[in-house]
Amino acid sequence: MQQLMSYMRAAMERYDMIEQGDCVAVGVSGGKDSVAMLCALAEMRRFYPKAFEIKAISVDPCFFGKESDFSAIEQLCARLDVEYIIKRTNLYHIIFETRKESNPCSLCARMRRGLLHDAAKAAGCNKIALGHHMDDAAQTVLMNLFRGGRFACFSPKSYLSRKDLYMIRPMIYVPERYIENLALRESLPVLVSACPADGNTARQDTAALLQTLGKDYESLPDKILHALQTDGISGW
Repeated sequence: MQQLMSYMRAAMERYDMIEQGDCVAVGVSGGKDSVAMLCALAEMRRFYPKAFEIKAISVDPCFFGKESDFSAIEQLCARLDVEYIIKRTNLYHIIFETRKESNPCSLCARMRRGLLHDAAKAAGCNKIALGHHMDDAAQTVLMNLFRGGRFACFSPKSYLSRKDLYMIRPMIYVPERYIENLALRESLPVLVSACPADGNTARQDTAALLQTLGKDYESLPDKILHALQTDGISGW
């Protein structure tokens, strides 16, 4: 956890992610990344030089028409003294049953972000923290390059003028393996995804490609991150 917080603090300070008095909505899907980030930010409230508060928010797509069981996350938030908000939705019905999307991930992500934005505003938050890590950034670069013909990535910090919200990604310096190890060591309450598209997405294909390339090119995600910062791509 100390190593994770060290990585996060470096990113938070480089990109001025946290200001005095911020109220940060932590987007919690239930996966290892968002749960680890929630725990780290809850701990960092005690010593970070700029005082901030956090609230955890989960957007439930209600896969197969059933409400997801977030009770383990509720118990974690109670231990961390973090307010927890669950936003139930009909995303599964819209995307998989009504529209029958053949490539549902992009639309689902956009709709979930919109619902998360609205929930954060309703909760009085001025920032939203997302759990993207270093490997996510590298995968996004490769996806944009190979599929869209452009060198681009999400930004560490961005402003949504229509919502008057900042999006921050405190874990962009964190290698995914650190998060995996932390989740195992700390027995974090990581939820298993019920998404019918899980395990068969373009991002997972790209992650496998990045792992293969990494056998010949050492520390490839770190090098891609360095390229983003050196060239000032997308706010890096």
